[in-house]
Amino acid sequence: MDPNYVQSLHNLLTRSTSNDTATVKAATAALNTEFYTSPACITALSQIIANSPDQPIRQLAAVELRKRILQKSGALWVNLPQDQRDQIKGHLPDLIVREQNQLVRHSTARVIAAIASHEIPLQQWPKLLPFLHSAMTSPVAAQREIGIFILYTVLEEVMDTLESHITQFFQLFAQLLNDPESFEVRITTCKAMGIIATYIDGEDKDAIRQFQSLLPPLMNVIAQCLDNGDSGGTSALMDIYETLLVLETPLLSRHIPDLVQFLLERGGNRNYDSDLRVSALNGLAWTVEYKKSKVQSQGLAAAILQGLMPITTEPEPEDSDEDAPCRSALRIIDSLATALPPTQVFPPLRTLIQQYLQSPDANLRRGAMLALGVSVEGCSEYMTPIMEHVWPVVETGLNDPDAGVRRATCVALSCLCEWMEDECVSKHEVLIPVLMHLLDDPVTQRSACTAFDALLEIMGDSIHKYLPLIMERFVGLLGTAPISVKSVIIGAIGSAAHASGDKFLPYFHATVDRLKSNLFLTGEGEEIELRGITMDALGTFAEAVGKDVFRPFFSDMMKHAFTGIATGNSRLKECSFLFFGVMARVFEEEFAPYLPDVVPALMESLKQDEKAQEETAADATEAFASGSTPATAIRVDTFEEIDIDKMLEVNSVICIEKEIAADTIGGLFDSTGTHFLPYVEDCTVELVGQLTHYYDGIRKSSLESLLEIIRTMYELSNPTEWQPGLENTPPLDQTIKTLIGHVLPPLFELFETEDNKKVASTLCVALAETLNKVGPAFVETKTSEICTLAATILEQKAVCQQDPDQDESEEAPEETAEYDTMLIASAGDLVAALSTTLGGAFTSLFQTFYPLIVKYYKKNRSVGDRTAAIGTLSEIITGMKSEITPTTEPLLELFYQALSDEEPEVQCNAVFAAGLLVEHSQKDLSPQYLHLLSAFRPLFEVPSNSSLSRWKAHDNAVGAVSRFIVRNSAAVPLDQVLPVLINALPLRHDFLENPPVFKAIFHLFGTNPQALHPYSDKLLEVFRAVLEPSVLDQINDETRAGLIELIGALNKEAPEKVQAAGLGQFVPGA
Repeated sequence: MDPNYVQSLHNLLTRSTSNDTATVKAATAALNTEFYTSPACITALSQIIANSPDQPIRQLAAVELRKRILQKSGALWVNLPQDQRDQIKGHLPDLIVREQNQLVRHSTARVIAAIASHEIPLQQWPKLLPFLHSAMTSPVAAQREIGIFILYTVLEEVMDTLESHITQFFQLFAQLLNDPESFEVRITTCKAMGIIATYIDGEDKDAIRQFQSLLPPLMNVIAQCLDNGDSGGTSALMDIYETLLVLETPLLSRHIPDLVQFLLERGGNRNYDSDLRVSALNGLAWTVEYKKSKVQSQGLAAAILQGLMPITTEPEPEDSDEDAPCRSALRIIDSLATALPPTQVFPPLRTLIQQYLQSPDANLRRGAMLALGVSVEGCSEYMTPIMEHVWPVVETGLNDPDAGVRRATCVALSCLCEWMEDECVSKHEVLIPVLMHLLDDPVTQRSACTAFDALLEIMGDSIHKYLPLIMERFVGLLGTAPISVKSVIIGAIGSAAHASGDKFLPYFHATVDRLKSNLFLTGEGEEIELRGITMDALGTFAEAVGKDVFRPFFSDMMKHAFTGIATGNSRLKECSFLFFGVMARVFEEEFAPYLPDVVPALMESLKQDEKAQEETAADATEAFASGSTPATAIRVDTFEEIDIDKMLEVNSVICIEKEIAADTIGGLFDSTGTHFLPYVEDCTVELVGQLTHYYDGIRKSSLESLLEIIRTMYELSNPTEWQPGLENTPPLDQTIKTLIGHVLPPLFELFETEDNKKVASTLCVALAETLNKVGPAFVETKTSEICTLAATILEQKAVCQQDPDQDESEEAPEETAEYDTMLIASAGDLVAALSTTLGGAFTSLFQTFYPLIVKYYKKNRSVGDRTAAIGTLSEIITGMKSEITPTTEPLLELFYQALSDEEPEVQCNAVFAAGLLVEHSQKDLSPQYLHLLSAFRPLFEVPSNSSLSRWKAHDNAVGAVSRFIVRNSAAVPLDQVLPVLINALPLRHDFLENPPVFKAIFHLFGTNPQALHPYSDKLLEVFRAVLEPSVLDQINDETRAGLIELIGALNKEAPEKVQAAGLGQFVPGA
């Protein structure tokens, strides 16, 4: 080769590393135009690697050589004369052996891998594998390091053509994993194993067995990394472990108990640095996530909890964003609670919590309360019946002498409020005074405000008597609290406004005046957070006091929202989008003038490409590690300026912003109606595009908005009222048909690959809502697809329900996590909507769905599964009406079983379903009345301190008996039934049962008035209660009209009684 050509290339490479931008640009241009278009550059670069005295230039030459070999699918390499290719293949291995600099060695190894990607598939490099074998078995550690690293890089490129050598590789790995001298050899061997693992077929039992035999030494290498404090090695090997976990081939399954124990011991070892322990605990978290079925089937939850609880007691870092072992341990407890059946998690956790709470060590008590808090999300249904035992623990924690325990208890209380609303609201008289006291202590102030926020959000009318005291305290704290606490206080004030509604009006103007200045804050961090929460709170105020009161502030607040968007800060943009949604709900058509500015802002947010930034970070990491970057990126000082964690954090914030933007679009259309029509097409196209986004929150919001757009378009089309069934269906407007045609296919495609249970559940619920709104025309050509979707979930065969370790032929476990139950219930809602929409046309489909639903009512199924099964069947009866008749007997038998269920939630649905079956079946069930009434009788006896479910079961029993009376009052022993029935009125909890109740009353007044005469005074009291204007929505318009007509008739017979009952104002013509 011409030495001048080589020297010119060397000179340009040197100039390309200059600090002068102009010099770099000129050198890069010359390289691209004068050298990198010719195959000769490959030979020249290989000579520079061999001969240059400058290490950075040798490394750069190797980087560039790899790129040229791969350029245009290897065109330059293929066009290089064969003798030169053979010469390069011959000297590169020897060159690496002689090279002293590791970066150059590694970069050159990647050159060999690039060449191998072309040559090995063609069997044109027969000397490579023997060379590698020789190097890896050399007595010289440095040569073993070189050999295994080259093999690792070659496997990355051409493993698919080397599968016949797997056994040979495993034999080598067995030695290299135990290399007596070089830790680098052991780590690189693990990396090579990670590559091979991805190519092992699930049916290749020999390869699986050989790989599994290497797992103990692989775990030993991880242990050595931890023992040596090698965070880089630990991180790399834990990444390999995660790869092994997610593979469908069951490489780890036999070793899961040992792996769990290994990771628990390392994560709990306080002699290790915190980041190393977090790595081990992250590995345990992945194990719970990806090997759920093995953790469940082998009953590992109790042992995991036993190992995690001591870690929860360790101190937390001051920085809320800093990871620590205690936080990792709590995340795993959360994962266990949400991924596994609560019966496997909460009982052993409860035992540990009780032990820790009895300890004199406050750290143990604090850890116990935090563990209780994180377990609630996944165990709330299981915990409901035993809350009487949990509340004393919470109350004791709130009054603990240690401030840390009190703060942790506030956190636990916040979780309870989020997932167990009714139970928490019932304890407000105990909780609010304690929280008020905790507000006085600066140490517990922020935590108490957070708990207050969660409690006030759900209190409803119960807040009214506390509102003056709460507002006085919160407003007072705004003047003294630090900025981080102010944010939580303002959030709590917003929750108070939400709960109190128009009762917030006396505090509205003064509070707005107090908060307005926050909207001008511009500082990063806490100031931005305070500004955003203030915007959220102002939106909540508007919903509470109504548009007439808020109108004077509307324009200015919208300006502040647009200013927040203009900052480019994702948190402020998120808050502005939420504010737009609230303002549209409050002001409806008055919001329309803002749409030309609001919709483009939402669309711009959705069009952001946060993945481009993510790829930049990932590419930079890989490039630096491999030496495969351009010259300017090789310099360490340049690379270190990239904060990858920060970049990924920014991307997650952008994802949340986009989630809110997608969610807001559907609400805007619903609120502004025809004014939004010009934006529907563009928004629909963009939302359909977001259905494939990697972030589940964006997929969820997008599908919800898409289906809300369909429902709103339908409402705006002045539709003809539809009747159940596929015959004589009123035709849809062509625009709506086209819209449905664009939306439904990508939604079905989404479901086929959806791995998130919440998204799949949301899809079912949103489809059900749309079916109930639009009717049979919505699915006239897509009934099969929707049925398949629902059936797939009920069969537990959806992608999000799969576990790689579970054989396809293996039945899914009957005991499931509460999130699994939620998904099953959502599928049931969809089936029920189909029955409502299709009516009699659902009969044949019911034969398919009935066994899929009934299997969820078994003794060993969770309360949620049993409740959902009976509830779904009751809704199907409502939809099918008399067409349910052929299935009357098996349904009645099932409902008898459910009536004797020990859980009030199940009994509630069972008594409702039995009443509906009597009402709609054409089979005369009057011979069953006495048996059913006997089964109902305990539901009428409700202690005053009973759960809401128990009271709802009571109200549903009243409704069921009323349906019996309407269907065949002669078969009802009225002399025994009416005293109990009428004494149970008025209903207090489930007003949806009032229509059948009053239908029965109207029926008896018309057919057998003497039967009601002894109860006339009580009935007049009931009539007055349900007509009370301060309690809304007790009865519907039809029932109200019938009741007023009845009051008029009674007034003619006994006007003094009607007047005495306070019903005079309701007498027609009064």
